[in-house]
Amino acid sequence: MADRKLFTLVSILITIGIILSYSLSSYVTLLFDVNQFHFASRQAVFGFLSILTIWAIAQLDPDKWLKPIGFTLLIVSTLLMIAMPFLPDFLVTEVGGAKRWIKIFGFSIAPVEFFKIGFIYFLAWSFSRKLGHHDGMGIKQEFIRFAPYGVVFVGAMFIIAFVQNDLGQVVVLGMTLIFMLVFAGSSFKFFFSILIMALLFFLLFIFTADHRILRIKSWWAIAQNTVLAMFPDSIAEQLRVPTEVEPYQIGHSLNAIHNGGIFGTGVANGTFKLGFLSEVHTDFILAGLAEEFGFIGVAVVVILFMWMLQRIFKIANRTEESTIYLFSLGIGLMLSFAFLVNAYGISGITPIKGISVPFLSYGGSAILAASIGVGMILMASKKVNMKATEKENK
Repeated sequence: MADRKLFTLVSILITIGIILSYSLSSYVTLLFDVNQFHFASRQAVFGFLSILTIWAIAQLDPDKWLKPIGFTLLIVSTLLMIAMPFLPDFLVTEVGGAKRWIKIFGFSIAPVEFFKIGFIYFLAWSFSRKLGHHDGMGIKQEFIRFAPYGVVFVGAMFIIAFVQNDLGQVVVLGMTLIFMLVFAGSSFKFFFSILIMALLFFLLFIFTADHRILRIKSWWAIAQNTVLAMFPDSIAEQLRVPTEVEPYQIGHSLNAIHNGGIFGTGVANGTFKLGFLSEVHTDFILAGLAEEFGFIGVAVVVILFMWMLQRIFKIANRTEESTIYLFSLGIGLMLSFAFLVNAYGISGITPIKGISVPFLSYGGSAILAASIGVGMILMASKKVNMKATEKENK
């Protein structure tokens, strides 16, 4: 295997996720009247499968398999997301009025998780062929060059945000796309133009759905006292949200983090998982980690995660092939943004987006899809190392 450190770091994070799935799901197992190992065992199955998948993909020849795997993920997951609203109820799982998971042999698979990996590969492959340094071209020409990708992204955004009702995934993919454009050779003027347009679209999506407006109000209810203290009283009163909007989840998340302190309450000794935070082993897993393992536990996870990202970006930096370079960057950026969006959400800095923590949160689709992405990077890294060796021998 080309980069054993990356493989080891991801395996450690997956193992920590399995432990947390057991430790933090005690209340949920009682609520749904299932075995105490129900969630941990399912996460362990997907964790073992994910580690095996990373290893298996890493053994493949990148010249033969990288492109087929990337486009297969893109095409199959896109077709599944389009077809899901029309599938019978016994084949899909519906949450909040949106059909996001397909039922397979007692497990639920979310096609959007695999779409993200395929979409990032498509962008890397296409950017490497069509884009390059802007070479002083005007902003108009850059928009014309970007137009086909914009159409593709808007189509994907429509499917994910409206059909699947999952704005959080759009945020992560959108940020990944924008930053990949910069690394692909676009100008900073174009970057900021696209960023402003993305923010406008984001606001449009928020104000066209009542539940998203309520989520923003809930976040603002807890953040407003700190922010409005910097404004004059006349302006602050106009921006203040009525107190009846209860920031339930964010408030309990902050209390769980505070309760953990430096060293935590100990494994399985957390209290806010007992019905205060809904399914803390999923989107609020960092809050559960902070309560039971304290600041030390969170710091260890952050260091492992940053070390993993460093290995991914190092592979990207060493390659001479633009497709591998952009794909590795894209996967690293996607994992980074997902972690940050979740961490900012559970700490009250930004509204909660419903984004899971890569390799830690409970959910087989997310962990398996991210592992496929890492496996593809490891597969490509063999080619990077081989070329580096050839240079050294010359």
